[in-house]
This record gives sequence, structure tokens and C-alpha cells, in this order.
Amino acid sequence: MSTLLDQDGLVATWCRVNAGVEPGAPACTELDASGEAVPHPHPSARRQIVMTDIYCQIAEQIGHVAAMSVAVTTRTFGIRVPDVVWMPPEKWEGVDREKGPLPFVPDLCVEVLLDRIPQDIERRVSGYLDGGAREVIVVGQRGELQFCGANGTRQASAFGIVLSLEPMYFDV
Repeated sequence: MSTLLDQDGLVATWCRVNAGVEPGAPACTELDASGEAVPHPHPSARRQIVMTDIYCQIAEQIGHVAAMSVAVTTRTFGIRVPDVVWMPPEKWEGVDREKGPLPFVPDLCVEVLLDRIPQDIERRVSGYLDGGAREVIVVGQRGELQFCGANGTRQASAFGIVLSLEPMYFDV
């Protein structure tokens, strides 16, 4: 049975494991709550296009403080790398993204399941919500959208986000 690491232990382990990653580049490894490495493969070109499209739509609709592939520290699920995140400008102030993962989970996290279907997507969503996210958007293999909040799934985004995704990038 693995011992769960505290936040400082997780961050130290994450920094050691990702030491070869250049500043500003997406992290290549996530950590579970015990500090064990979880491979995080780089997204395919198709997934990168969809992620960029979602990032642009979110930035346009609720503000230019969104980011792609930012490592975040969850309370229950280790250090994970959502595809897109957003939070208000005041939360970005004082955060040094060059020195490691965000010490918290942003208000909005997006997971795009195009070339991957994590076995742990439900735990991942729960980890983001338990860590402080107000909403998690999951984009499925066929472009279907699932909006998740603390009270379960809902029909629309609590942020008022409306995503229009190009069908040609999805398995139809």
C-alpha cells in the first residue's frame, strides 16, 4: 500500500521527475497521490487542434486568462495536467508557473478525450472538483460535451461557455 504524499512532497517529486522538461513546455509526467509517475503522452496533432480551439473559445467568451497543459496540484488525485484551464486574473497573480505545478486547481478544467480514454476520467474529474474547480468540461471521442460540477453533471456550463467544435476532428 502506497503512502499519500503531502503537497510539498508531491511538488518536490514532480519537479525531480520533470527536471528535463524545458520551462514553458507541457509536462510529460503526472503523479498520483502517492507520488508515483503516471505517463502523460503529448497530444496528437488532432487533439492539439481541438485543445487550441477550446482554449480560444474560452478566452474569447470569459477572458484571456486561460492556459493549455498546466500542471495542477489536487488534494486527492496527485498532480495532473488538464488540457485547458481557466481562472480569474487575481488567482494568476503571484503564481510562478516556471517553478512547478499550480498549488491548486483552477476554477475551470477541460479534458479532451480524443486520442485517449483515461480509465480514471471519473476520478480525474472528482480530483479537480475536490481541489476547487467549479466546473470540469469533458469532451468525448465524438465531440460530445459533459459539464460537471460539485452537484453532478448539468446541461450547460455554469460559466455560460458555449463550445462549437468542428466535427471533422472527431470519431463520428
